[in-house]
Amino acid sequence: MQKILVVDDEPSIVTLLKFNIEQAGFEVITADNGRAGLDTALSQSPDLIVLDLMLPEMDGMDVCRTLRQEKVNTPILMLTAKDDEFDKVLGLELGADDYLTKPFSPREVVARIKAILRRSGAEDPVTDEQTIKIKDLVIHLDRYDVYFKENLLFLTPKEFELLLYLANNKGRVLSRDQLLDRVWDFQYDGDTRIVDVHISHLREKIEEDTRKPKYIKTVRGFGYKLEVPQS
Repeated sequence: MQKILVVDDEPSIVTLLKFNIEQAGFEVITADNGRAGLDTALSQSPDLIVLDLMLPEMDGMDVCRTLRQEKVNTPILMLTAKDDEFDKVLGLELGADDYLTKPFSPREVVARIKAILRRSGAEDPVTDEQTIKIKDLVIHLDRYDVYFKENLLFLTPKEFELLLYLANNKGRVLSRDQLLDRVWDFQYDGDTRIVDVHISHLREKIEEDTRKPKYIKTVRGFGYKLEVPQS
């Protein structure tokens, strides 16, 4: 049974989420502040973390940042009471895989959890091969790891999914909406900046010069494509 960690300091929300997530067939563990949430995430190794942004002792941003710095790539669904795009984008930049703004439907939370976990398993790759090699970039599908110039890269689950989808569609121009639909599984109300944030993270890890990318090219006004570098 997959284990979900819910970190929120509002007892009513924790109770609501715990009931609905358990009804969906998951085990649920909880924490009521950021410090406890971080400790639980490190010690209990959950399959996914539902993390509130505004928490006592240590806020959700710091929890997310610390987990990623510790090379913990557990998927994170961020909850925020703020309808503030800065908070959303910053959370994604720190390594969160998705976000929901309060108030939200418990059914939507469960749907997001299932979508993230499904995509984190890198389902339905276009290729049957266990390894994809694109010049100095090597993706091992069976191990869910990526090497660049023989160095193992640290990718979040969402970064891995995005890179895999780009690689499976090598040379094909993909719109931001297509990437949202296939990698995130649902629409983001027209806000495609989440794609740009994750593309930027990938470029930092696989491009020698992010200002002149050789692998992930921008097609202005449309989207991105992954190419085999010519040099």
